[in-house]
Amino acid sequence: MKRAFLQRLTSHPSAVDFRSLSSSLKYNYKRVHPIDRDAEFDLPVFQYPPGSSSDRRVYVWGLSEHGALGNRLQLKNTVKYKNKLPEFHHKPLRLTFAEQNKVTDIACGYGFTLFAVDTKEKYKVFGSGINTDSQIGYHDPRRDHPLNILTSPAPIELPLDPTTKVKGLAAGRAHSVVLTDTHGVFTFGNNAYGQCGRRIVENEKYSGSRIVHNTPNIDGNSIVAVVCGQDHTLMVTEGERGGLYSCGWGADGQLGRGDYNSQWQIGRVGGDIASERITKLAGTGDCVLALNDKGEVFGWGNNEYRQLSETGDLQQVCTPVRLESTCGLGKIIDIAAGGSFCAVLNEEGAVFVWGYGLLGLGLQVDMSPRPLRVPETLFGQNMFMPHSRVDSLASGLYYLAAITNQGQLYMWGRNKSGCLGIGSTKDQYFPLKVNVGAHVLKVSAGVDHTIALCKPFT
Repeated sequence: MKRAFLQRLTSHPSAVDFRSLSSSLKYNYKRVHPIDRDAEFDLPVFQYPPGSSSDRRVYVWGLSEHGALGNRLQLKNTVKYKNKLPEFHHKPLRLTFAEQNKVTDIACGYGFTLFAVDTKEKYKVFGSGINTDSQIGYHDPRRDHPLNILTSPAPIELPLDPTTKVKGLAAGRAHSVVLTDTHGVFTFGNNAYGQCGRRIVENEKYSGSRIVHNTPNIDGNSIVAVVCGQDHTLMVTEGERGGLYSCGWGADGQLGRGDYNSQWQIGRVGGDIASERITKLAGTGDCVLALNDKGEVFGWGNNEYRQLSETGDLQQVCTPVRLESTCGLGKIIDIAAGGSFCAVLNEEGAVFVWGYGLLGLGLQVDMSPRPLRVPETLFGQNMFMPHSRVDSLASGLYYLAAITNQGQLYMWGRNKSGCLGIGSTKDQYFPLKVNVGAHVLKVSAGVDHTIALCKPFT
């Protein structure tokens, strides 16, 4: 049967003589390219340009159900679920939104994420995740489908000029803060305790709210940094008369203004930092740490687990105090504060932790009023990488993160919904490297999800 088919094929008037064609090709090829054992074929070489230092990538992991990972579109056609995304991702997932937009900053809130984009277009801030209190701005509702959850990054309407640049982001439990270079600070979302820096309106409805509050400056000084705790906001101003200011919920003393009242009016933080130049703030819950330009650490707010004082039964501290327990640790260059623990990094690359929780020192150590040093070997320092050291710290509500000078990320603590990115949902009792496919520059941690801003390997 096969032979009969070939005979009919070759007997057709338009049939090609494959044998003669093959011989002709061989003859012509030998004429054009004579065989020379000492010469190589002049084949084209395809070269791809290396990644630029300005290129950015974003990796996401943790709980996916609330949409904070912003990966709905890239999974819609690849995951075989009936209108349902995976519950969580316990490994880093590269976000396609960052491939189409130049992301410059990130911030994790409680179940939502903010992205700052470098563009000359109208929208410069995007958000995804829970939006029950308009913490991702107003979005037109659809019939029978209110947009209380955004599963992919959506633009946030802000009164910005095309030349305006976003200099910083911060996110709390249900409110957001955007710092710009020309218009000061914009706040939106839940304002039940005055955390947006505007007057509290009784029975105000935050769902579907269009209110965006602007604070252009404080006492005539430009705002240079913003940080959100659970329901409070902290702002740092520049200049010789610059200082630290706060507003929002103050029941644990986290406003640092000498009382335990909630304040909607932005006021100056006093105590031991009144005359200090603050370079960094940290606090994802109700305990706040501050770092000055001399490498000294100050703290206030929740003290239930002796994060701020080694002795005494004072559970709340309403006035900033210098942390004497950190004075013998050398010059501190970075700080981190979770819900019940704190961490600092000194200029030699040593990490110290204290408080209550999974501190990174194994199963036996879950509580310490004094800073304990985490061995450098747990962050990749060994005979093959003797110069590897931690460069920066970050904290979620229940877990910690450290970035090395090699761009490697290490995480430990409570692993709710795989937020540590280590490939499982088991809690991690000591630092473990997260396999991110790029050089990590910054990590932002929330309650159950994590975002990493990276650059490609070069």
